[in-house]
Order: sequence, then structure tokens, then C-alpha cells
Amino acid sequence: MKAPIHYKLTLGFLVLCIIIFLSVFSYLNTYLKRHTVESIRNNIFREIRLVKSVAEDAYTEGVRLYELDNIADSIGRDLRLRVTIIGLGGTVYGDSELEGNALREVENHYNRPEIREALEEGRGQSRRFSTTVEKNMLYVATVLGEDEPYGVVRLSIPLSEIKVVTARVNRILLFSFLFAFFIIAIATFLFSKFISRPLKEMVWNAKNVARGDFSHRLVLRTGDEIEELAKAFNYMSNQIKIKIEEAVSSRSRMEAVLLSMFEGVMVVDSKGAIVLINKTLREFFDVTEDARGKTPIEVIRNIEIQDFIHKALTAKEVLSKEISILSPQERILLIHASSVLCEGKNEGAVLVFHDITELRRLERVRRDFIANVSHELRTPVTNIKGYAETLLAGAIKDKENCKDFVKIIYDDSEKLAGLIDDILDLSRIESGRLRLQIKPCRIADAVKKVLAGLKKEIKEKSLEIEVYIPENIPSVMADERALIQIIFNLVSNAVRYNNERGSVKISARKDGKNIIVSIGDTGIGISEKDLPRIFERFYCTDKGRSREAVGTGLGLSIVKHLVQAQGGGIVVESMPGQGSVFEFSLPKS
Repeated sequence: MKAPIHYKLTLGFLVLCIIIFLSVFSYLNTYLKRHTVESIRNNIFREIRLVKSVAEDAYTEGVRLYELDNIADSIGRDLRLRVTIIGLGGTVYGDSELEGNALREVENHYNRPEIREALEEGRGQSRRFSTTVEKNMLYVATVLGEDEPYGVVRLSIPLSEIKVVTARVNRILLFSFLFAFFIIAIATFLFSKFISRPLKEMVWNAKNVARGDFSHRLVLRTGDEIEELAKAFNYMSNQIKIKIEEAVSSRSRMEAVLLSMFEGVMVVDSKGAIVLINKTLREFFDVTEDARGKTPIEVIRNIEIQDFIHKALTAKEVLSKEISILSPQERILLIHASSVLCEGKNEGAVLVFHDITELRRLERVRRDFIANVSHELRTPVTNIKGYAETLLAGAIKDKENCKDFVKIIYDDSEKLAGLIDDILDLSRIESGRLRLQIKPCRIADAVKKVLAGLKKEIKEKSLEIEVYIPENIPSVMADERALIQIIFNLVSNAVRYNNERGSVKISARKDGKNIIVSIGDTGIGISEKDLPRIFERFYCTDKGRSREAVGTGLGLSIVKHLVQAQGGGIVVESMPGQGSVFEFSLPKS
């Protein structure tokens, strides 16, 4: 966990204070110790002058050196110092801390540093260990006698006393510094907390901005750079809010356009990962998972598209490619891809998928239509032309064949006229120019009229016609002529493509709001591959199945369009060699 800034400020300032205090304490400790020693030394020098004066007065009054021990003892008690009186030869005559034998047995002091210095310069001092009293001592000595020296008086004090004094001074300093440090620490903590409070408020507000909450504003009256920073932060927050709103709005509009496009759209980043995929493209490839961040091959399982995206990411121009997919259903897609460049750097690519399956189907139907209509027109025209040329060449005089030739020319012209009428009817239906008069119509009446018109064909094939239409079945809402044409085309196909002595079953039943009419036969049937296309114009099944079954290929197409124009639908079920069943529905009245 990160420490708050006021803790850091406090800690930093206290560390600085500790360094300063230690430096000051070290300096003062050294200085006061030196000053204390110097002060004690100066005091001893002042006192040794007094001792010298007393000793010289006593010597003047006739007191001998060996009698000065009592004087040394007396002065030592008064001054609380060790007083030693030494002769010029180094013999100790008096010592405030030695008595009797101890005084007589003390060693010669002539070679003591302070004694030699005093004899040479009049005054001497030293700090050393005393073998006599076995202590570290500070010694100060001076010569007795101004004109004719006769001895040396020495004062000494244990250094331990000096240490006691300096230790007391150190304790006072340490206590003072600790007390000052404690006061400074509290003051620093409170001051740093006061200073950092605006920063905490800024941090809190920055987190709100990061979460998208722009409702808070910083109001600081510090009168310094922090107040200016708060104003700058408020301005920045407002600008960020505006920019985010603009970006979100722009992104929402763009996504709304892309997601609602009829074409499939995919956006990938510079690494080829999916950024966006719209609903249409999901339906194309049956994508149900979240595709963002994944590669296209992981989502749509098509290596052609994956390779095409790699090319699009490096291409400078718009690329196009037509591909066929089989899953989840067969489609033909035309893909346009363009890389997204920003300041010369590739940021990804946009791909648009156009479903051209219907377009390609219509192109195929158009080609088939042209080929079929050309074929259907060529046969009767060729027959008419051939027999007309034969008649012109002299066959017209042959009365036996002339009538047959004219009959063939008439039949082919009738067939040609019927083909043209069917094409025109289909054109009017598809263009919406066919005007239908919708009214209640009885299915049974329409079936009777159709069967009466096909009586000859039915008799020629010895077909059995079975009609199952209940008397109470409701009428349908339809155009009467269109209804008769629908039933006629379906029944005529059932007759034409039926086997000798076969049967045709016509029935009707109610299904909710619709009436369903079923027309079945026991004829040649339709193969599975032909079923999806039998309602296309001019599409004919394999005529080798029935050499006598000849049609234009427009009948079922007309049926489908007429049924749909009246709000119904049509389906077919068939098995090759077993017959077919056509069912169409129309709204009941």
C-alpha cells in the first residue's frame, strides 16, 4: 500500500531535522566538551595562582618544604582539588591525597611533563594517567618563588569529573533536541496534512474523472500554485468531458451505421484482431460468441477470408474478392476491403461483405431465360419457316400433304402465340400491372371448369380423377380467372406428366385462416436437384423422363406469382417415379 504524501512530507522533513540535529549535537558536544575542559583549566590556573601565593607566604614565614603537606591538605580540602608541592629535585613534600609513609614512598616527580614544563617556562600542564592515584588526571603546575625558585606547586583534577560535567551538558542537549524534535514532528505532520489536503482532493476528483464522473469541481482558495493547479484541473476535466462526449457520440453514430448496415461489416486492428462485427455478418457466418479481440479464422473458420484480411492490412488500395461459403448456408459474398491509415501508419482495415447470392441466381436465371426462350421460339419458328418454304416450293399443289403442312404451321403458330401470351402474362404479374378482382370464389366451381377443359387429355391417358372437396368448405378470397388459371396449370401438369392409367387427386381443406388446395399425381415425379428451381421461368426437368411431355416452362412460374399476388403460398413434394403433390394456400373469405 502506498503511503500518503503527508506521511512522506513528514518523514522527509523529520529525516532532515534528524540530520541537522545530529550535526548540531555533534558540533555542540565537541565544542562544549572543549569549552568545559578549557574553562576548568582556566579556573585551575586562577586557583593555582592563589595556591602559589599562599605557599610563598608560608615559605616566607619560615615554613619549610617538608612542612607544606599540611598546607597542601588544607588547600585541597578548600578547593576540592589535589594539591601537590614538589621540590626542585622532584621530591614530593606535600600532597593533599597522600599521608605519612605513602607520601614518603611516592616516586620522584622531576620527569613529569607538567613539572619539567613549569621548571622551564614557569607554568606547565598535561593530561595523563596518574600511577600514584591510578586515575586519568588533568595537571597544572607553576614554580614557587619568582626570583629564586625553590619548588613547584601542582593542582590536578580527575578527568572523570570533567566527563561528568560534559555528560550532564550532553543530557541537557539531548533532552532539548528530543523535545524540539517531538514538537517539530507534530507541527510538521499537521502542516504537511494541511498542505496535502488539496492534493488529496485532487486525487479523489481525478479518480472520479477516471470513472467517468465529471460532476465534481475543485474549489480551493490557497492563493498559490495549488489553486492554479485546481483551476487547470477543472478546465482539463471539462475539456475531457467534452472530448469524450464527442468521441462517444461519433463512435455511437459510426457503430449505429455499421451495425445497422444491410451489408456485413468487420473492422480489424493493425494486428488483424476483430474490433467490430455487425449483426448482418454474424448472421452470414452464424457467429454467436463475442468476437472482439479474436482473429477472423477463430470466429468464421474461413482461410480465404483470413488471407484476404492479411493482404488488406498491407495494401494501399481497395481490394475486392468474391468467395463462396457453404456453412451455415450456401452464399456468394463479394468482399471489399480497405486499410485504415493514420499519419502514414496502418491502424487496421475495414471489410464490407455483400451477399450477391440472389444477384448471381438472377444472372443465372436471366441466362437460362435467354437460352430457354431462344430454344422455345426457335423450334416453332423453324417448323413454320420449313413448312412454308416447302409449300412455296410447290407442295401447295399437293392437296394430300398441303393440308397437313398447313395444320402443322397452324399448331406451331398457336404454340408460339401461347408462349408469347404466357411471357406477357408473367411480365404483367411480376411488374404489378395485372389487375386482380379479389372476391369470394368457390374451389369446387373452379375445379369443375378446369376438368371440363381437360376432358380430352384425361380421356387420352385413361386417367382416374379423384376430387375430395367438402361441401361446407369456405370460399377463398381470389380473382376468379387467376384461380382457374392456377388450378388449370397444376392439373394440366398432373395430366401431362402422368403415366397411362394413372390417377390425379384434387382435395381442399381448411387450415386456420387459409384454404389449402392439394393436387397430386402418380406420374414421373421430380428429382431432388430440380425441386428448388421448378418455379423458375423456362426451367424444365429432364424431358427424357417423358418424351411426350412438352411444355414452355412458364406454367409453374405463373402459378407461383399468381398465388403470391393473392396473399398465398405454394409448396411441392415429389419422388421420382412416384408422382408429385402441389399444395397452394389462399385466404378464406
